[in-house]
Amino acid sequence: MHIVMGGTGHVGSETAKALLRAGQEVGIVTRHPERATALGDAGARIIKADVNDIASLRAAFSLGRRAFLLNPPGDTKKDSDAIERQTVANILAALDGSGLEKLVAASVSGARPGERIGDLSVLWELEQGLVAQPIPAAINGAGYYMSNWDAQLESVRQTGVLATMFPADFKLPMVAPADLGKAAAERLMSSSEDIGVRPIEGPERYSSQDVADAFARALGRDVRVEVTPPGQVKQAFLQLGFSEEAAESYMRMTHATIKNRSEASNETWRGDITLEAYVQALAASMDNQQR
Repeated sequence: MHIVMGGTGHVGSETAKALLRAGQEVGIVTRHPERATALGDAGARIIKADVNDIASLRAAFSLGRRAFLLNPPGDTKKDSDAIERQTVANILAALDGSGLEKLVAASVSGARPGERIGDLSVLWELEQGLVAQPIPAAINGAGYYMSNWDAQLESVRQTGVLATMFPADFKLPMVAPADLGKAAAERLMSSSEDIGVRPIEGPERYSSQDVADAFARALGRDVRVEVTPPGQVKQAFLQLGFSEEAAESYMRMTHATIKNRSEASNETWRGDITLEAYVQALAASMDNQQR
């Protein structure tokens, strides 16, 4: 059985769905079994465990042969980096004695050592911890989630403004959760020799202007990009309710992403879902919910 962390979120649920479509046995690890009923109905086993309870997480891992590891996001009203570093340590500790034969971990494109750069450094620590332990580990370095734009759909529909903290023409790797799930499922089912870091991206790279144009076509209205000036990024996060520590980390992560433009490599796994198709489906889904 494949054990899937984060099965009630965007990427974990898509990983579980891809495995189920392939006829694989799947166990969903969650603190809230009631949120996983749809996957349970689709054939997944629901396993109650908590990333903050190492014994329960190890027990969940021991039920399977392979596992998809996803570090949950820390509460941005608190020190999110500190919270996420602790859950990384818990995941690594739970692997010891789990009996798993292979791991696939969700990381991010451009992960690197550092302080107060959010997922870039937290997930680099996860990568390093996986390399240092004995279970064969594949690591998927995801581009920017297309789903990060979901929350703006209704405001863009109402105002015609897409807010961004990236320069309007700055192109970065983006990828749909369904493609991330497909990539994770493929590596979970591949041999134990398929290990190491592999970048995961969509068909091409996109800018915030590309996102605005996709929203404009999907919503049938003009959409303009409104860029937060670099000097106001931290304040913008604070206004969203972030703690001082989390706002500092997210500001530094944003600036690091812009400064360190990465190039696609020959090892990049490319998904099929375009930004245009993703946004069209998002808008259609919202329309259906409002009917």
